[in-house]
Amino acid sequence: MAVLVALAACLAGPAPAAQAAVPDSPAVTYTNPIAEKRADPHIFKHTDGYYYFTATVPEYDRIVLRRATTIQGLSTAQEVTIWTKHSSGVMGAHIWAPEIHFIDGKWYVYFAAGATNDIWAIRMYTLEGTGANPLTATWAEKGQIKTQWESFSLDATTFVVNGVRYLSWAQRDPSVNNNTDIYLAKMANPWTITGTPVMLSRPTYSWETVGYKVNEGPAVIQRGGKVFLTYSASATDSNYCLGMLTASASADLLNAANWSKSSTPVFTSNARTSQYGPGHNSFTVSEDGKSDILVYHDRSYKDITGDPLNDPNRRTRVQKVYWKADGTPDFGIPVADGVTPQRLSSYNFADRFIRHWEYRARVEANVSPLADSQFRVVTGLTGSGTVSLESANFPGYYLRHKNFEVWLEKNDGTAQFASDASFYQRAGLSDSAGVSYESYNYAGRYIRHYEYLLQVQALSTATDRADATFYAQ
Repeated sequence: MAVLVALAACLAGPAPAAQAAVPDSPAVTYTNPIAEKRADPHIFKHTDGYYYFTATVPEYDRIVLRRATTIQGLSTAQEVTIWTKHSSGVMGAHIWAPEIHFIDGKWYVYFAAGATNDIWAIRMYTLEGTGANPLTATWAEKGQIKTQWESFSLDATTFVVNGVRYLSWAQRDPSVNNNTDIYLAKMANPWTITGTPVMLSRPTYSWETVGYKVNEGPAVIQRGGKVFLTYSASATDSNYCLGMLTASASADLLNAANWSKSSTPVFTSNARTSQYGPGHNSFTVSEDGKSDILVYHDRSYKDITGDPLNDPNRRTRVQKVYWKADGTPDFGIPVADGVTPQRLSSYNFADRFIRHWEYRARVEANVSPLADSQFRVVTGLTGSGTVSLESANFPGYYLRHKNFEVWLEKNDGTAQFASDASFYQRAGLSDSAGVSYESYNYAGRYIRHYEYLLQVQALSTATDRADATFYAQ
């Protein structure tokens, strides 16, 4: 009997490939930039289904808000001025880096401001808003957030870990020859800190001290029992970049020894994608709540004439945050303007993603750098009805088949290249929740992985179809 069972199994052919789970975090697509001439962006998703967006305006004279039910919708949403600088005295100049939060039933906006008689006397202030919609709420000034010194301070943000609310900000230590460090303290109420602040990070690495010795713009994201605090470093030109601190959520966050600091920046300028000086970020979540979204500003050019503070062209941008196997965030690179890229994981090898390696396309786990596994799904080079897969970190390079092998190559403008790099995007052959890509010029041949290399092949078995099915993430 055992022999007959074995023989029957052989005659039936190979068993279908095991199905990978549908990803917890499916692809999200946005078109950058979200807003021109809006720096230091902060996007907050509220329980009312709206995203609320505020940012520094280049005139440095007011606080504005937009709202929309989608992140993309913020691009065209009406903008309302909720507060204008004072005509004299404090809060009369350099209105910078507003953030909007909803705490205990009221709205709060944190911002920095100088004074009319000393525009560099930058301090942190709070507005309190009463009303369901902050664009029409009644706003009251709660005054300056007092810290351990009367010194240059800005970029307040607030977050909660294990039921405790904290404030983090950037401030100049009067006894140290630098610009700003990152500080943390508990809060007594939404406009008051309590206890002794702790200094978490000081600009000491070379990438933190270009132009100015700066750590500023803290932002917090939490996942898997860890607290990740990103911050911006160096001058606000093309040298601006993000660093990151990490702590266990169960640790005493007011003990600086419990935080580790990345020795290299985690997000920097990228000449290939024409993105320069990415920084002053915040975090939000996608519309379905399943993806973390990095919100930041940058410029589309490197060289600036004069003081970068006088250049108005920092733009608000967004892109998905990916998570490494070790539980740490991977921000990748600031992606090119236009549609944001996605990743494509294998249906039958859940941890493997399509990536290019020495220009050959393959599937691989733990891809580094991340951008090798990111592709923009754009209108096909042969025209509508097809799609082409453009490399995130080599714009103008596309996945194309050559001798039925899939390579990443630069578009040479020929009809042959366009045909080889165009595909019909189909519902996944093994799971309609996935995608499969049929060759434009070889009907019935699909992109599939075979021994981890991508080919364009005709499919006949369940395994073939599984190898040709991918999930967009």
